[in-house]
Amino acid sequence: MPAPAPLSDDERQQIRDLHAAGHGCNAIARQLGRDRATISKHAKDLGLSFDRTQTKAATEARIADAKHKRALLADQLLDDALRLRTQLWEPCKVYNFGGRDNTYAEAHLDHPDFAGQEKILRSLAVAVDKHARLIELDRDPEGLAAVDVWLRGITGQ
Repeated sequence: MPAPAPLSDDERQQIRDLHAAGHGCNAIARQLGRDRATISKHAKDLGLSFDRTQTKAATEARIADAKHKRALLADQLLDDALRLRTQLWEPCKVYNFGGRDNTYAEAHLDHPDFAGQEKILRSLAVAVDKHARLIELDRDPEGLAAVDVWLRGITGQ
């Protein structure tokens, strides 16, 4: 793939003018038909920087939204665990379908058999474990500090 043609003096001036008019890097790149990285590099060479406060605010909002969704999901997982726990001792129906004669048979039990209870307990343990992991994600100060460092990196602050 051939290297892109170098920027002309006219394009450099257009970058200055569009930047002064408040256009972002992506908008300038689209208008000049150039790659975003090319515009970013030349803007830096010209001593220009782009305001990233909107990006920072949008990123912070997205992180807050994700935290809210994790809290909802954690709550739902705990509800699921409670429903699973009650199934250990509730009456249930067991059935078998198929075989050589393609028959159906069912029986009603006072509670699931040992194998069924074991499966329920495994599912219960997964729901509780994932609930705890979601809660821990938002409680971990190192994880939050990493998000803060990442935010500062993308916003240049």
